[in-house]
Amino acid sequence: MAASPSTARALNDRLALRLLQDAGPLTATQLKTLTGLSRPTVADLVERLQSGGLVHIVGETGAQRRGPNARLYGIVADRAHLAALDVRTRSVSVVVSDLLGTTLAEATLPIGDGAGAAPGPAAEQAVALLERTARAAGAARLHSVAVGAPGLIDPATRQLRDTAKLPEWHRLLIATLQQRLPATVLVENEVNLAAVAELREGAARGENGGEGVGQAGGRDTFVLLWLGQGIGAAVVLDGRLRRGASGGAGEIGFLPVPGTSGLPSAHGCDGGFDELACAASIDALARTHGLDPATALESAHPAFLDALAGRLALGAASVAAVLDPGCVILAGETGHRGGPALAARVEARLATLSPLRTEVRATTLGDTAILRGALLTARDAAQDALFP
Repeated sequence: MAASPSTARALNDRLALRLLQDAGPLTATQLKTLTGLSRPTVADLVERLQSGGLVHIVGETGAQRRGPNARLYGIVADRAHLAALDVRTRSVSVVVSDLLGTTLAEATLPIGDGAGAAPGPAAEQAVALLERTARAAGAARLHSVAVGAPGLIDPATRQLRDTAKLPEWHRLLIATLQQRLPATVLVENEVNLAAVAELREGAARGENGGEGVGQAGGRDTFVLLWLGQGIGAAVVLDGRLRRGASGGAGEIGFLPVPGTSGLPSAHGCDGGFDELACAASIDALARTHGLDPATALESAHPAFLDALAGRLALGAASVAAVLDPGCVILAGETGHRGGPALAARVEARLATLSPLRTEVRATTLGDTAILRGALLTARDAAQDALFP
């Protein structure tokens, strides 16, 4: 069944806006070429988008012959302001951007005693930081706010689930933001957000100038291993983030693996993969090799890196056996500091444990991945609301 005229217009408008988002500013002629639409149709949609306050003229091309097609059209970046928060146990980082994702202001604040911080004051500190950062960015009103936090997100309510290790002020912060802000407030597991960022802007995009998934080594199916104080994983299949039935996809710290003191339980991941790969265990491994934990990952010490790669390959091999993702991205502090040297060793070790060819890549976004993923999530929400 053919689309109705109104539906066709909405689809054309959204296509044009996405092109302006990704490649703009563009001329009407460029829009015609990229969309495959007729010149009159493009002229109509440009007029509609201008009337709606979504697109404006930002300049002209260098063509000698002036005319309507020489005008450059771009998205009205200040039509909406967005915010992203990276909520850690002991700190909060904030970025405020425009609709194009351009950073306007950013800030980071330590929060008390982390998990033991008084919930009310800690949440108020975080909210106040967001408000100050928004004012510094000249954002009188935020349209969409995305929060990345540790812990499971309930797939039905999209709220942080009540878990023993989650600081109480995290849940209070989310509730306070949702109550006080005249904005859409979204919450997502921080490892999932890192995967979103690596998919669209980072390691999953590929090398050698690749401009997107599917080009020059781009990957739209991969597993991201977050290796930090704690560990976790995010699963991306066919370009879509997969959260699992209860929001717990990627709780790889509970994975039973050889070489641990026992088995994990429903009450804790001691004895699971976390015991081999968390930051404290890696620091201990560095000391056994006579290295300073603060610099061990950058030391290029072959015995240490080989031993660490052997540990990480155990978790990666289990993931590969179940999901066959074809690619594993090492992220978090360990993945970032270990870089390509560690990734290459993990890939080589993994090849001896699994018959499934699995590439291992290092994060290209480092510690910024969570904020970038949150900002992309906020931008998507705003565009879905504002774009026809």
